Amino acid sequence: MDYIWTPWRYQYMKEVTGGKQPECIFCDALARKNDAETLIVHRGAKAFVILNRFPYTSGHVMIVPYEHVAELHLCDAEALSEMMRLAQRVETILRDNYKPDGMNLGMNLGRAAGAGVLGHLHLHALPRWMGDSNFMTVVGETRVHPEDLSTTYERLSKALA
Repeated sequence: MDYIWTPWRYQYMKEVTGGKQPECIFCDALARKNDAETLIVHRGAKAFVILNRFPYTSGHVMIVPYEHVAELHLCDAEALSEMMRLAQRVETILRDNYKPDGMNLGMNLGRAAGAGVLGHLHLHALPRWMGDSNFMTVVGETRVHPEDLSTTYERLSKALA
């Protein structure tokens, strides 16, 4: 039998089951001011780019306004504009660095829509490859990543600088 280790998941599971999640992971990351620790790869004027700590694929980032709002109509127009410009940059950087076959960009607003972080909207951007939803994901409910988060952080923070 083969074993695949995903030690970063333990911290997530510990926080969720222990009730120690911060009220908002994005606001918490911004307040810490330690981008390497919180995985913020870029800070803009009204929005920032942060790695997904529990990614679907290598290179999975989220583009987030600084303002803590849950719905698009509540978000500052300049922040939304910057988020779209960052999405364009991120798309180009992911294509150049990861050579994906496609790209997912999307928002889940509200629990019913699948939002993992309620109350602070964010845009997911992740590269996709043909066959990346293999048997491990479909049957084993396990994702296999060829790159650890520290490597992804170094690649993307350098590209976004």
